[in-house]
Amino acid sequence: MFIAFFEALKAGGVPVSVREYLTLMEAMDRDVAGRQVDAFYYLARASLVKDERHLDRFDQVFGRCFKGLEGALGEEGHSIPEDWLRKLTEKHLTEEEKAQIEALGGLDKLLETLKKRLEEQKGRHQGGSKWIGTGGTSPFGAYGYNPEGVRIGQDGNRNFRAVKVWDKREFKDLDDTVELGTRNIKVALRRLRKFARIGAAEELDLDGTIRETARQGWLDVRLRPERRNAVKVLLFLDVGGSMDWHVAQVEELFSAARAEFKHLEHFYFHNCVYEGVWKSNARRATERIPLFDVLHTYPHDYKLIFVGDASMSPYEITYANGSVEHNNAEPGKVWLERLTTTYPKAAWLNPVPEPHWGYTESIRLMRHLMEGRMFPLTVEGIDAAMRELT
Repeated sequence: MFIAFFEALKAGGVPVSVREYLTLMEAMDRDVAGRQVDAFYYLARASLVKDERHLDRFDQVFGRCFKGLEGALGEEGHSIPEDWLRKLTEKHLTEEEKAQIEALGGLDKLLETLKKRLEEQKGRHQGGSKWIGTGGTSPFGAYGYNPEGVRIGQDGNRNFRAVKVWDKREFKDLDDTVELGTRNIKVALRRLRKFARIGAAEELDLDGTIRETARQGWLDVRLRPERRNAVKVLLFLDVGGSMDWHVAQVEELFSAARAEFKHLEHFYFHNCVYEGVWKSNARRATERIPLFDVLHTYPHDYKLIFVGDASMSPYEITYANGSVEHNNAEPGKVWLERLTTTYPKAAWLNPVPEPHWGYTESIRLMRHLMEGRMFPLTVEGIDAAMRELT
């Protein structure tokens, strides 16, 4: 059974190794899980999953391999035929009717009643108030209403009143192709790490202390600088116009980047970079920073990241005086080339879905100027951009 689970994980895209499998078997031999399904799930997940991005795939494989164990009630267990759970009707109650429905008195009582109903019920049911089925007011089943219930087989919430959900997957939004969140952005950004010990020596060097104490014959406490991420990043953020639609995504990325990189400098621009950028949008007209100052302030070892939809008139990129906001003496592409020449490790993150890039001429132009180093603003895209920068 466990070998089949191990092979299913590999087939499902979870990179598990034989060493991790043997660790799980050793834990099972020592009865760490205590023969509880929930405990085995957490034990297997801790032993076999190395990266948070694979938790969703692990959940899917676990559900397929051990289907029925989580829902087994008692020693025998009962399975519910899938065709019972088809949505045939939805009963809509008035507020007065809903107020008259009484809860069963807690989760333990609810599960005990569910076990008895499964033993008594002989066929499929729908629209009622007692049996397990669809569209009724019973506390068990799908698409019905009850102030407390067990949702079984339903594809999503309707009344948000279930106190236990049999088919829920805990880590649905941690796969690398899903919508962004600050937590999984941080996971992707961690690929861009280069640790170094810099600063004052304030951390205990245990190995050095033992070595020097043994060599000299007396206690010789050694200290060392703290190990920090030494990667330095210049972040250029497009704001205003069509970027207003992507504010939430970019805010999450910015928040994660500020937490992940100790050496981070950010600047704002609109549509395309020109001769001036700014740090505060409220004072963008009075406190602009000449881009030449940026080029001459930060050394070449900084990583350069642009965040923007690259959606604008092509003239803003290719022509002088093409900017929608001011008369620029030089085209945007000239300034972009200066930046990418000064900082050769560069990438562009685009919140527009990648399948739509071909419909916008300015995106094609910008991607060409970036020599193909444009990536979608998804966790998978951020991960690919970090690979490019390393």
